[in-house]
Amino acid sequence: MKSQENIIKEESVLREEIRNLPDDMRKEFYSKIEDRIKDPDTYAVLNWFFIAGIHHFYLQKWLNGFINIGIFIIGILFLCSGSLGFTEIGIVLLLMLFIVESKQLFKSQQIVQDYNNMVTRKVLDELKINKS
Repeated sequence: MKSQENIIKEESVLREEIRNLPDDMRKEFYSKIEDRIKDPDTYAVLNWFFIAGIHHFYLQKWLNGFINIGIFIIGILFLCSGSLGFTEIGIVLLLMLFIVESKQLFKSQQIVQDYNNMVTRKVLDELKINKS
């Protein structure tokens, strides 16, 4: 993951590029980007309440989401199995998932800002290609 400093620098560069667009392109940019930008608070809420990985789907990180859901389901199944060894494995899996996801919860602003920068770059590149 990029550092917060690099993400902020990248955002500044993107803002400058947007500012330098002709008015018609800037208007088109904002209409295209409007529904693609994600909210860090929504990401954090999804992470907090649904440790199973729903927040990954919010940022279209499908593989991460399916891996999290898989680990979560396996952990729950092991936990509920009642078998002595499997219950402990289930607890360990769920604790590991909680630890990994807690880190993402605390970095939700940075994660979503980086994602939004990526989306902004894509839209700017699309506009430049279409206008060429």
